[in-house]
Amino acid sequence: MSAVDGPAPVNGGEVLVPSGAAREESPRDEQGFWGKLGPGLITGAADDDPSGIATYTQAGAMFGYGLGWTLLLTYPLMVGIQLASARIGRTTGRGLTSAFAALWPRPVVAVAVMLLLVANIVNLAADLGAMAEVTRLAIGGPEALYALAFGVVSLGMQAWLPYHRYVRILKWLTLSLLAYVGVAMVAQVDWRAAFAGAFLLRIQWNTDAVKMVVAILGTTISPYLFFWQAAQEVEEIERVDKDQPLKRAPRQAPSQLRRLRLDTWLGMGFSNVIAFFMILAAAATLHANGKLDIESTAQAAEALRPVAGDAAFVLFALGILGTGLLALPVLAGSAAYACAEFLKVRRGLEKPPGAAPAFYAILAAAMACGMGISLIGIDPMKALVWAAVINSLMSVPIMIGVMLAASSRRLMGELMLPPGWRVLGWAATAAMAAASVAFVVTSLAS
Repeated sequence: MSAVDGPAPVNGGEVLVPSGAAREESPRDEQGFWGKLGPGLITGAADDDPSGIATYTQAGAMFGYGLGWTLLLTYPLMVGIQLASARIGRTTGRGLTSAFAALWPRPVVAVAVMLLLVANIVNLAADLGAMAEVTRLAIGGPEALYALAFGVVSLGMQAWLPYHRYVRILKWLTLSLLAYVGVAMVAQVDWRAAFAGAFLLRIQWNTDAVKMVVAILGTTISPYLFFWQAAQEVEEIERVDKDQPLKRAPRQAPSQLRRLRLDTWLGMGFSNVIAFFMILAAAATLHANGKLDIESTAQAAEALRPVAGDAAFVLFALGILGTGLLALPVLAGSAAYACAEFLKVRRGLEKPPGAAPAFYAILAAAMACGMGISLIGIDPMKALVWAAVINSLMSVPIMIGVMLAASSRRLMGELMLPPGWRVLGWAATAAMAAASVAFVVTSLAS
């Protein structure tokens, strides 16, 4: 084997450095545990955005503890597809759009990018509306002004803070999700029923139940998360001097692939644990007191006050704001990365706006569209749940693209996704497809 060929694949596709070879250490090897976490943790936390909060709260309010099992189902599936996306970015040094473009005709790639844009803009609008509504409930004032303010602040931070500084803020914002553990703690959770809901599979074949399961899958396994995590791996390669795409520097593969697995398993685990606590809190407070249909985030927050006290209300509201501030840049940023890659223009949050004007113009346009839709009076809670359903329906073709790209020897070389991870990624794709078909069938039958 020549030096150009790189190390031989073993253990189903993972790469080990030949015995005696010098190993190129990434600076991450010298960092502590917190320093090793990054794209996976931020991506997982951003998954519990106001859209996710609305969906999990509605699930707990309508079905009590009965849908807790969905989070155990989605965890490994989520890890499978996210790890495939991250591996594409780290191995090739380019995002998903560029990876797709290397394998398929541009019209096919254009459809995938358009699907992402539609889902992200709807999600942005729903998240901004939820944040504005909760702020109005807490301090009064006009919701429209708050929606505009949150959008402008998020856009400004992305434009004027370089990635290496902004990513630190995003990592600390992930801690805002702990507010929902606090909500569950102050509520009187029936832990026996909670564990039964988590470990006993109960499926109700009716429109409401199927729609809710699809919404949970859609808000947990969302297209924008695939694009974002892959793009952030590319940003990390550019940020760290010693880091290179693994196809170019295969000796970095052992340490980087270990980091990818750790970051992704923990990030997605954190996301699903928090989602489980959201369902518990809603089941213990809203469902237990007969409040089965929550029509707005404000109603959800307000309903908690007489049942679980002011502390639960405050934690719920702060959680929406914190996770919203985390999710907005992920939604707008993933859309901008995808479009900029398709247009083959300079891109990256590490670059100032003047160095990547088209990238930041797309970022601003996505945020502006989201702000515009949030101002036309759509009910935030319904928009949030439907945003999750749209994500679910649109994610299947994009997930197929991710799995084909991650399994392509032409694109990934010897670092293509190992068989075990391929099974997990395709299982996630199949689960999303089945849920989408079930939603269509039950909707037509009702």
